[in-house]
Amino acid sequence: MRSADAAYPHGMQSEASDIEGYMTEVPQERRAVLARLRQLCQEELAGFDEVMAYGMPAYERDGACEIAFASQKRYISFYLMRSDVREAFTDRLAGQDMGKGCLRFRKPESVDLDLVRDLLKATAARPGAIC
Repeated sequence: MRSADAAYPHGMQSEASDIEGYMTEVPQERRAVLARLRQLCQEELAGFDEVMAYGMPAYERDGACEIAFASQKRYISFYLMRSDVREAFTDRLAGQDMGKGCLRFRKPESVDLDLVRDLLKATAARPGAIC
């Protein structure tokens, strides 16, 4: 593990070379929900490339990272790099623990998989500017 850089400000960055390796590093109590996040991404992000970026699983279209997720020290992060999608979901994101481009879930059971699926569908529907 190496210390975080500006793109990964809330914890240690994984040195895993692939997503399978990343998944074996995360705490056991988070593996099931992270596997479900990965499955949702694979189901909804047709045409995206699944890669490791900034030490976490990420999904790129045309070389631009649009979605990522990570197991941080204190929460699970879901990165939504598309400001247009965030703006379209303002009402549903209100009340969520949300940073500039990151939804934070404090406990594995608090991950709102329905919201995540809808955000993924909206992201996949059309390209947009990355924040």
